[in-house]
Amino acid sequence: MTEKMHVYQAIARAVSDHGVDTMFGLMGDANLFMVDSFVRDCGGRFVPAAHEGSSVLMALAYAHVAGKVGVASVTHGPALTNCMTALTEGARGHIPMVLLAGDTPVENPRHLQGIDQREVVKATGAGFKQLRTPATVAMDVARAFYRAQVERRPIVLNMPADFMWQDTSHSKHVLDVFTAPGGVAQGDILDEAIGMIASARRPMILAGGGAVAARAQLIKLADRLEAPLATTLKAKGLFNDHPYNIDIFGTLSTPAAYDLIAQSDCIVCFGTGLHDFTTDRGKLMKDKRIIQVDIEPTAIGGGLHPDAALVADSGLTAETIVYWLDEAEIPPSGFTRELDIEVLTAHPTGSAKTAEGCVNYVHTLERFEQALPENRVLITDGGRFMTEVWCRISVQDPQSFVVTANFGSIGLGLQEAIGAGLAAPDRPVVVFSGDGGFMMGGINEFNTAVRLGLDLIVIVANDSAYGAEHIQFIDRQMDPSLTEFHWPSFAAIATALGGQGIEVNSNDSLEAALDALKTRNGPMLIELRLDPHDVPRMRI
Repeated sequence: MTEKMHVYQAIARAVSDHGVDTMFGLMGDANLFMVDSFVRDCGGRFVPAAHEGSSVLMALAYAHVAGKVGVASVTHGPALTNCMTALTEGARGHIPMVLLAGDTPVENPRHLQGIDQREVVKATGAGFKQLRTPATVAMDVARAFYRAQVERRPIVLNMPADFMWQDTSHSKHVLDVFTAPGGVAQGDILDEAIGMIASARRPMILAGGGAVAARAQLIKLADRLEAPLATTLKAKGLFNDHPYNIDIFGTLSTPAAYDLIAQSDCIVCFGTGLHDFTTDRGKLMKDKRIIQVDIEPTAIGGGLHPDAALVADSGLTAETIVYWLDEAEIPPSGFTRELDIEVLTAHPTGSAKTAEGCVNYVHTLERFEQALPENRVLITDGGRFMTEVWCRISVQDPQSFVVTANFGSIGLGLQEAIGAGLAAPDRPVVVFSGDGGFMMGGINEFNTAVRLGLDLIVIVANDSAYGAEHIQFIDRQMDPSLTEFHWPSFAAIATALGGQGIEVNSNDSLEAALDALKTRNGPMLIELRLDPHDVPRMRI
């Protein structure tokens, strides 16, 4: 059915037609009426952020945890430039979202906030879609949503402000997205890959974020081969409870698992780009056969070139390999019969001692692993502290884990935690941040979490320094004082912003904070006082 309405109403209706019920953003001249219509005419929920980039980050985490296309909206000019880091994070993380960005009026090329928004977006790696005319609103919105899903990245829909009060006709347009498995491995390269796998004596299965949906098939292949299973960081938790899951592969492995990987003679990789941290800059892949399977051709050969590359669906390929192994009556390798999984998954702990007035970070993480709610969603900011969190704090599954390090930035974690909290309203969200990251991007959105009443646990690792830089000065026997900061009390700030703040500077105060978790009501911030000389080095 076709209806007459204004363009701003048609945009809101078209977004709602795609099943969107939550939109993050900030209102300005070019998008305020569209946001109002989305709420009042379409029954949607608008989540206002304190910073435009935050709204994009919230939408990214919402998309990851909810399994939907995330949606955010900002106005033009500086509002869009404020989103550049967040858009780059989404593009590097292959996260489908749509940013409804206003643009200055077409009829006023000298507008104070005018900028070439297409070029801004292109620099981030996100996609750009122009709202062409008032008559094409529904199709342009549909195309933006289609591209976000197919291209697996943010798409910015550019909306000129002078279109908004023009009249148009609206009818529903939703473009079908091809979601069937994308390809079956076949041909000579498949035969070569199966030959390599069949002849391996110490094979291993590695799954990345692109193979999460193939969990059952990959386990079946691993069991058939008697091969251990491992994941990249993005797929952390995928093989929980499997008896031969060695957890994260690469620089984040335990020492025993790292040695095991080095001993392997064949790695069958599904849905992973084999980045430097996964392969330890290629060291872990030497003297072994590498088979790489990915539906995205551009994901293959980026870090190193495999011995066999299959552009195919991970699940179907695993099933195909099992079929031909059975047909040829290839015996299992027996590799897993030698393994002691408890030794392979145990990270070293060391001493619990540290400086006076501080807590030992590794010991504290071990206590958090025991005390945090088991059904948590885990978010990590960037920084020196993060690798130990990745290794020591478990997650239920990859969808319950958001890594905000796709662009190597700090200061993104708390914003994404808010999006995750709205995507999983019945689950607590735990976010680990450093002191620098919290000051950069967390402090301005903590009150947003308070206003929303989220069940959010923020753990700030405060070593009063930019730790990654601090340790570089120490290593070169230079004065690290330029990296050190006398921050205000984060616990006091959290309380002032309407949440609950607790400072931890001893083992006794740590235990008191863990007890307080049981009676929390709304956002809670736990500030860990750390010695900058005693925080473990990054494992990447």
